[in-house]
Amino acid sequence: MISERRRSVSDRARVRIRRGAYLLPSLFTMGNMVLGFYAIVCGLGGHFLKAALMVFLAAGLDSIDGRIARMTGTESEFGKEYDSLADVITFGAVPALLTYLWGVKELAREAWLIPVFFMVCTATRLARFNVQTRIVDSRFFVGLPAPAAAGAICSLLFFAPYYTDDLRVVMQVLVATALLLIGALMVSTFRYSSFKKFDLRKRWSYRAAVPFAAIVLVIVFIPRATFLVIAVLYTLSGPLGALITRLRPGPRPGGDVPPVPPTEEPQGDYLP
Repeated sequence: MISERRRSVSDRARVRIRRGAYLLPSLFTMGNMVLGFYAIVCGLGGHFLKAALMVFLAAGLDSIDGRIARMTGTESEFGKEYDSLADVITFGAVPALLTYLWGVKELAREAWLIPVFFMVCTATRLARFNVQTRIVDSRFFVGLPAPAAAGAICSLLFFAPYYTDDLRVVMQVLVATALLLIGALMVSTFRYSSFKKFDLRKRWSYRAAVPFAAIVLVIVFIPRATFLVIAVLYTLSGPLGALITRLRPGPRPGGDVPPVPPTEEPQGDYLP
């Protein structure tokens, strides 16, 4: 009887731990939304650099929740939908509103349509992903990922608040153009590296410490330029990669049949 009671207590404890494991990835998703909302609060107060930083931090949380879900075996359809809803807010509505508040609204009376276009493209990309069921190549994303798109927009806000007068107008036009182009890239079929094969747990040579330390120092001392350069390079990697593939001599795989564009692994509680 005592042994049976102990087993019963042990089983209940395992059930509680399992339930807690399912909740853990969702907590990171909640943090994603909280940071997104706080970014809006910062934007309403005119603190656009701080608001952009909140979006960067939210992107970091978004990359963690899925990894935790895979490590704990707690992937779920709920996590997938929950993560997508959070991404629409943090990486769609928030950057759109921040750019509008910062200065896009000064371009024209109907300029609010430009941030709206970006937000709609974000929602469209996430909805398209949710209905994709076949995984072809987990090394790539199809279309610019929403967190990367939001990061590219917010990296411009790292520069934009420091410009005034004529340069401010130039930056306003640049930000508005970026909203349109990056929004279009999100719903495109260009392939972007997912970096899912990058494993920090494996052993690295001591030689890798030198470039890694150099990158950290550059980010610390010139963060605005570093974030912008990284965002621009990654954003352009999709179209440039497609152009290089087309210009490369030799037969294409599949003959005359166009290859099926690869899809990414699920997001949210069942992905990165």
